[in-house]
Amino acid sequence: MTSFLDSCEQYFGSKNLYEVLKIEKGASEKEVRKAYHKLSLCCHPDRVEESKKLDATEKFKILGKVHSILSDKEKRNIYDETGTWGDEDDEGGFEDRDWMEYWRLLFKKITLADIQKYEKEYKGSDVELRDLRKAYEAGKGCMDKIYEFVPFVTLDDEERVRGRLQELIDNKELPEYQLFNNEPQNKKDRRIRKLRKEEKEAEEEIKKKKQKEEENGMEDLAQAILARRQASTENFLDALEKKYSNSAEKKKTPRGRKSKT
Repeated sequence: MTSFLDSCEQYFGSKNLYEVLKIEKGASEKEVRKAYHKLSLCCHPDRVEESKKLDATEKFKILGKVHSILSDKEKRNIYDETGTWGDEDDEGGFEDRDWMEYWRLLFKKITLADIQKYEKEYKGSDVELRDLRKAYEAGKGCMDKIYEFVPFVTLDDEERVRGRLQELIDNKELPEYQLFNNEPQNKKDRRIRKLRKEEKEAEEEIKKKKQKEEENGMEDLAQAILARRQASTENFLDALEKKYSNSAEKKKTPRGRKSKT
C-alpha cells in the first residue's frame, strides 16, 4: 500500500487520493468519475508523444486505481476513516491490472458518426447559445474567443453565429461591444487564414483517426474534430458520454428488470 501511495506522491504530488483527482472529499460519485475521465485524458498512453509514454502510463495506472477505490462505496468509507482501503494485494498490486481495459469498460467508445450527430444537434440549440453568450462576454465581443471556446464553430457558421448574438444585443440581453461590430479588417483576415489552416489540418487528422476508429476512443476523435483549438471540450465530452452511455446501459438491461442506479 505504501508503494502505491508513494507513487501517487511521486507523480501527482500527494498521497491523498482526493487531491490526486483534484476533488473535494465530499465529491459525488459523478464528480469522481468526471475528474478521473478528465485527468486520464491528459495522460492516456495512446495520446501522448513517445518520449512521454512511460510517465503517462504510470500516471494512467495510478488514476485508474484511485478511481477504483473512490468509486467503491465500501473501500471509500474505509479510506475516509483509516487512510487505507482494505485490499490485501494493494502493495504494488495495482501494477498487474489492465487499467486500459478498465478505462474502456467505463467510457464507452463513441464513433465519428456519433460526434457528427451530436454536432448537428448542438448547432442552433439552446446549449450552443449558452456557450456563445459566455464566450462573447468573456472575450468582450472578440470573434476569436468565440471560435476558440465554442465547439464546432467554423467559418461557414460566422454569419449565423453573429446573427444569434446580435439578436441578444438588440434585446438588451447582452452588452454591445465595439469589437464585435467593428472588427478591424486585418484582425479578421488573420483569423480567416488561421482557421483555414486549422480546418485543413483537422480534416487530415480526422482521416487518420477514422482509419483507427476500431482501436481508438471517443476522445481521440473529439480532439480531431476540435483539432488545434483550446475549445471548451469538457461539456462536449460529458454530453456525448451521457447520451451514448445511457443508451448502452439500456441495451444491456435484461427485459423485465430495472437497471441499477
